[in-house]
Amino acid sequence: MDKTSPPPETLLLNAALQAARDLGLDAQWEPIQPQGGVAHADAVLQIGRGGKGQRYVVEVRRQLRPANLGAALHQLDRQAAAHSLPGLLVADYIRQDMADALRKQGREFVDTVGNAFIQQPHVLVWATGRKPLTKAAAPQVGRAFQSTGLQVLFALLCHPEWVNLPYRELAARAGVAHGTVGWVMPDLQSQGFVADLNGKRGTRRLFDGERLLAQWADAYARQLRPRTLLGRYYVPAIADWQEWPLAQHGAQWGGEPAGALLTSYLTPGELTMYADKLPGPLAARYRFAKEPDVAHKAVVEVRRRFWHFPQDEMAGPCVPPVLVYADLMATGDARCLETAKRLYEDHVARLIRQV
Repeated sequence: MDKTSPPPETLLLNAALQAARDLGLDAQWEPIQPQGGVAHADAVLQIGRGGKGQRYVVEVRRQLRPANLGAALHQLDRQAAAHSLPGLLVADYIRQDMADALRKQGREFVDTVGNAFIQQPHVLVWATGRKPLTKAAAPQVGRAFQSTGLQVLFALLCHPEWVNLPYRELAARAGVAHGTVGWVMPDLQSQGFVADLNGKRGTRRLFDGERLLAQWADAYARQLRPRTLLGRYYVPAIADWQEWPLAQHGAQWGGEPAGALLTSYLTPGELTMYADKLPGPLAARYRFAKEPDVAHKAVVEVRRRFWHFPQDEMAGPCVPPVLVYADLMATGDARCLETAKRLYEDHVARLIRQV
């Protein structure tokens, strides 16, 4: 990209605002300068009609999908609370099913092709079904946000102090090749996420943890999470899930059951476990079936564990809270999103606040 051209997010925002104007709305925006301790918003937008309107904080997203919608909404909620303004989701394209879901939740949005939901005392806009003429280009992200890079970022988000580990040791814990860390670190430095304090060896640290987590959760849902699925199985029942001896078989709970254990808030509708491979004895004991039938209706997901943390963490009942948060966000389910927010405040925020 030409260094003099506007950032892609700015181009997307301008296109969305023009689409809003084409719907008969007045719309203009101003950038926000990040402030210490305040959730970063992409912009503040004034939108309305006939001299009456509303100011919003804006979250701009490309390639919005059900898998990363939850993470986008959580980020938007945090921005709205920090800036004491309602939030507006802006995207390149919002599909009909997501538009319907957003409207039911009272979530206002606008995209670049003219789909929008704006609800104000003097303005109501509900426009859907419009499709882009061309397929949206994939977001250009740094190499750190490719699949193996995401594994390194996962390790760093779980343990920010590991940013000073030798590359070989960090690679082993992240489950990647040694050379992967060698290109992830410079990319993180160029994006402002990593820097050496005073240029001294051993003083490297992470920065802007909130934004790093948000970008990681979004990229994880789109790129890495689909590759971790070992199998989706069906069992007669899951009501006794807390009695399942996962630790004996090298497995850990993720997703909904981990969210339930960590927050005491959620009753799992399906189970997610992480392991190096399908735990055969568990599959036999609980009668895993590959297809649903009258006797097998409850869902159990088995996902590949891609990290190699210290043994005490690998033997715990749950995967790291950062991954539980991302799993819950990726479901798009309202119960899971609420649990993810609680998990964030109770377990995840303290990690990124160290950054």
